[in-house]
Order: sequence, then structure tokens, then C-alpha cells
Amino acid sequence: MNTNSTPSVIAPGAALEKLAGEFSFTEGPAADAKGNVYFTDQPNDRIMLWSLDGKLSTFMQPAGRSNGMFFDKAGSLWSCADENNQLWKIGMDKKVTVVVKSDPDGKLLNGPNDVWVHPKKGGYYFTDPLYVRPYWKRDPARQPAGEYVYFVSADFKTLKAVATDLKKPNGIVGTPDGKTLYVADIGDNKTYSYKIEKDGSLSGKKLHYALGSDGMTLDNEGNLYLTGKGVTVVDKNGQLIENIPVPEGWSANVCFGGRDRKTLFITASKGLYAIKTRTHGVDNP
Repeated sequence: MNTNSTPSVIAPGAALEKLAGEFSFTEGPAADAKGNVYFTDQPNDRIMLWSLDGKLSTFMQPAGRSNGMFFDKAGSLWSCADENNQLWKIGMDKKVTVVVKSDPDGKLLNGPNDVWVHPKKGGYYFTDPLYVRPYWKRDPARQPAGEYVYFVSADFKTLKAVATDLKKPNGIVGTPDGKTLYVADIGDNKTYSYKIEKDGSLSGKKLHYALGSDGMTLDNEGNLYLTGKGVTVVDKNGQLIENIPVPEGWSANVCFGGRDRKTLFITASKGLYAIKTRTHGVDNP
């Protein structure tokens, strides 16, 4: 329901549609350059593909227990593969490059959860909260000093923690100009904005909206889409626009897809949902 004077982001007459179901738990939607949407069924260790022609297929299985994902401009799919607590780059030939497998001190990461690729100069940001997984063969205790946001340089040579004062960072997304990063602290039920500095570090932390989020995306008007109970849409000034109800217990993540990027895809519990929007996505335009 729309709650302020800003127009609804939903296209006139559009309704939420369930595209597919009977998954164990869906996560990590990401659209390629054409608009095909990849998402994960994490408990079943597979990456699924919803094609432009409305067909569902399995892209990759096993898939490192992939969680959050994001496409770079070269067409590689970045994945938070938390089976072994790693950050992957996956080619469309399914070749995997393990980009990060430990923190800067050589300790095993908690479990990379969500990732965003800087659109202008490369570089990669990912969150690393601790969610103990039943499939781990590792010591389940936290090994890094905290639950941080990390930056990986474009050449993969630099890895550094850039936000260390959050309780449990989860959803992450940045603006198409590469100047602002949004990070959801789901442990404190807040979402913050940061200025992205030239060296990849973050500054100017500001509360954007008093709600945490599992996954997030942005549209061309700067509206931020937060997940959890349905999808909550907040404008660029941090004012609530509306909530899009989803008939599942938890909405985990969102992305824009389709040929015109004007369809919002929602991974929610056992289903994949979509709704047509007035606005359009800005990832990999």
C-alpha cells in the first residue's frame, strides 16, 4: 500500500504473480545483461535460471551453497558461496574462480552473504554475517573478530574490512554512479548509506531507514527495495513509499529483470514471484 505522495513503483493494474514454487528456500536473484534471472535454492545447493521466455531450468548444481549473487559487466556471476565460506566468480561455462577464501588475517570467513559489484572501477563489496549452517564441516564459531563488510579490489589483490561496527550486515547494494553504498544491518533492524571513497573505503555513515533487510535492490529513481515481510520500498530521502505484500513467510531478496528491467523478481521462501513496475532497475544497464 502506498503511504505518501510519491507515485507507486508498481505499474498501473499490475499484480504480484507466482512464477514457480516448491523450492526449499530461494535467495540471491540476479539478472544478466539480457534480463534472464538467476536465483538460488540454497538448501538444495543449486542455482536456478528463469529465462526471458518464462522457462525454469537448473543452471548449476552443486553450487557451493550459493546465497547472494550479482552479475558484473563482463557477464560473470558473483556468488556468496557459504558452503566453504568463500566468494566466487562463476563464468557462464560454469567455471568457478574462488576470489576470497579467508579474511585479511587468514581466518575463515563467517559466511559471505550478499555481494555488489562497483559499476565504474570494479571492486567488490560483500557482507559476512554469521549464520551457522547445518551442512558446515567447520567449527561453527565465529573466527573473524566480527561480522563485517569487506571490499575486494578489482585486481583481487586487496581485501579489507570497510565496515566493522554493525551487528549483522546482510543486504548490500550500491548506486549506479558508484558513489553510495547501502548496507542493511539486519541484527539492528536498520539500513545505512555510506560514501564510497576512491580507495574503496567507506565514510559518512548515515541512517537511511529504520528497517533491516535480507537482500536489496535499487531502481532508476533511487528508490531502495528492502526485503523481509514482503518488499518495503523507500525513496532516496529515506521516506517510506509502500510495502508490496508477498504471501510467504519471508521475502529474502529482489532484483529487476526482463528485457526492459521493469519487472521486480522476488525470492520468497519456497517461491519465485514477480510484479511489473513503473520504474526500472539500474544493475548492469
